[in-house]
Amino acid sequence: MHANAFIFIILLLFSSSVAAFPKISVQHQRSIENLAEIQVTNQTDKTLICYVAIDGHKLFFRLQPQQASLWYTATDPRFNHSQFSTWCDYLVLYPKYK
Repeated sequence: MHANAFIFIILLLFSSSVAAFPKISVQHQRSIENLAEIQVTNQTDKTLICYVAIDGHKLFFRLQPQQASLWYTATDPRFNHSQFSTWCDYLVLYPKYK
């Protein structure tokens, strides 16, 4: 009986931590100049703070609910989509970016 309760509590902890991340989608493409591009889409009803990074350079921006970001373009054709890094979280958790 105690084992079932323990397993239930563990599953509850893991399932709530997965649901805590905002839902976003990321699209990649190549520009006319053959430069890698990335776009982030907010699929939540809350404003997010996000960044797009490549080669150690981060660009922070706010992403409104149900909106897509601008296309962010690499500066060198040798970069590809796997070299971009993205991160988003709820803006209310980071008041310094308001």
